[in-house]
Amino acid sequence: MTGRGIDQIMPNPCTPRIHEPYICDARAYVELAEDANGPIPRSADFGYIWGDALDILKQVGPDVRIVNLETSVTTSEDYWLGKGINYRMHPGNIACLRAAGIDVCSLANNHILDWGYPGLAETISTLKKAGLKVAGAGCSLAEAAAPAIVEIAGKGRVLVFSFGYQTSGIPSEWAAEPDKPGVNLLPDLSDNIVREIGNSIWRVKHPGDVALASIHWGGNWGYEIQPEQSAFAHRLIDQAGVDVIHGHSSHHPQGIEVYHGRPIIYGCGDFINDYEGISGNKQFRGELSMMYFVQVEPATGQLIALKIKPTRMKNLRVQRANRTESLWLKEMLNREGERLGTWVDMEENATLDLRWE
Repeated sequence: MTGRGIDQIMPNPCTPRIHEPYICDARAYVELAEDANGPIPRSADFGYIWGDALDILKQVGPDVRIVNLETSVTTSEDYWLGKGINYRMHPGNIACLRAAGIDVCSLANNHILDWGYPGLAETISTLKKAGLKVAGAGCSLAEAAAPAIVEIAGKGRVLVFSFGYQTSGIPSEWAAEPDKPGVNLLPDLSDNIVREIGNSIWRVKHPGDVALASIHWGGNWGYEIQPEQSAFAHRLIDQAGVDVIHGHSSHHPQGIEVYHGRPIIYGCGDFINDYEGISGNKQFRGELSMMYFVQVEPATGQLIALKIKPTRMKNLRVQRANRTESLWLKEMLNREGERLGTWVDMEENATLDLRWE
């Protein structure tokens, strides 16, 4: 979430006025973070917010880097009336995504239209001009539903399909239609929708391709995974050709499942946000997050390994989690994974290594 307070500390911030019930200036979120943990630079370089994540990415060297981008990238003033929270990042700060080598932005979420249809159009245009691929939103349903395709030399392709579901707070009127811009919004999680998704995937999926479904679903807080989410994820794997499920909306990580050799990350948790210093829901440790490195065998789609790097947000930048924080995440994943048939071991460098039955 590179908008609002995060945007304000970068070189080209948007006008700070926002339209929230209690705060009208985005800079207040920076001040809250400073009250909690000390000074934060203004006009910080574009790599600042990623902090230690840049070294981790360099060390691991993933073939493709995928994020759920939960903000508009626009100077539009056409904010969505009555929504209450409106995130945006100035297009002049788009280099922050390039600084981390992001390849694909999943856009089917509940903030991509915060600044109206002009804001959506500018967001997509800005991302594409910067060389990033997008999925999940567009000027029509066909564009919103189309996958982002990444070619990996000598290995194959990764197909990223992006979906949103109303349980994450996406307004129903944001749904893209054949002749209307919007997000790729799932009307339900029924068998018919699974068949439609499967048809879309099998039209483009070739042998050796890895298909990833990036889904914005569920509430912001809590570990409970709804039965309809689990059943839908299983059917996407069994019937629609999905190899990896990248779930998000929860502000903290949730449990992970491996189903028929395919990983289901139900809720990744927030990675970058401006919530530092905000009280409430402390039991979920929302300041802690994780980087998920998924290794898949392209020929079969089977999971080889899922290694996790624990992180935290402090001073509005990513830092490596300390040992106590990493152990807290390990215990949480083992507790929540018990009913999902997964657990994690901790390596000497604090990497969490997923195991499954």
